[in-house]
Amino acid sequence: MLFLLFQLGKDRYALEASRVVEVVPFLALKKLPQAPKGFAGLMNYRGRPVPTIDLCELTSNRPAAERLSTRIIIVNCPDNHGGQRLLGLIAERATEMLRKDPKEFVDPGFRVSGAPFLGPVLLDPKGAIQWILEQHLLSEPVRELLFAERAELARIVQTTT
Repeated sequence: MLFLLFQLGKDRYALEASRVVEVVPFLALKKLPQAPKGFAGLMNYRGRPVPTIDLCELTSNRPAAERLSTRIIIVNCPDNHGGQRLLGLIAERATEMLRKDPKEFVDPGFRVSGAPFLGPVLLDPKGAIQWILEQHLLSEPVRELLFAERAELARIVQTTT
């Protein structure tokens, strides 16, 4: 299986490449006031607004460093209606691929209750690589906010104006 590698601070992580739609350069985002923790804003992806999460902010309470290797990983994320929606993930050093058998990733021996997206780990000479399960990144309330249907968004806009 092919994985996209990236870093959050000094720690290495992997995403299943088949879940990735595209990796794009880090770009300016439309910020939204009072957004949930980790929500970086909206990006324009081929004429469509895509909610974007800063993985560093979500996991480490600090924004991703603005470097040439910091990228936005666009993934398909399940919505609340059985469909798929695009989600942007800001990650540092998202520039390498890795081909490994998924069986080489092992249970780390513990679970972090507030981080259900942390999957098994692969140990290599440079240290551990943890598999990120992007479908578990968002809590249910945040998923509802980010993936609200267009009609619901229009209703929200009308009631707030």
